[in-house]
Amino acid sequence: QVQLVESGGGLVQAGESLRLSCAASGTIVSVAAMGWYRQAPGKARELVATITSRGNTNIADSVKGRFTISRDNAKNTVYLQMNSLKPEDTAVYYCNAGVVTLTKYLEVWGQGTLVTVSS
Repeated sequence: QVQLVESGGGLVQAGESLRLSCAASGTIVSVAAMGWYRQAPGKARELVATITSRGNTNIADSVKGRFTISRDNAKNTVYLQMNSLKPEDTAVYYCNAGVVTLTKYLEVWGQGTLVTVSS
C-alpha cells in the first residue's frame, strides 16, 4: 500500500511564506510525476504545480513567480515553496503522485493540508 503524507500547512499573514512537504511511502519502485493541487471553499480543485521525475515543472499562472515546486527523488518527497502569499491562496492543498509498485501503477492523493492566508 502506498500513501502520501503532507505537512507544512498553517495560518499566515499576507506576504508571508510557507513550505509544504509531501512524502510517499510504501512498497514503491519509482515515483513518476508529483504535484500539488488546491481547493478553496466552494470552488473546484485546481492544479498548482507539477514536477516530473526529471525535474520538469509546470506552474499555474496564478502562482507563477511566487510558488516553486521541487522534489527529492531519493526521499520520494515533493515540496512547494510558497512566497508572497495572498488571501486568495487560502485553500486545502493536496499532494498527488504517480507511483509504480511491484504490480501496478497507482495515482495517489494525500489527505490535504490547510493553508489560510489572512489579510
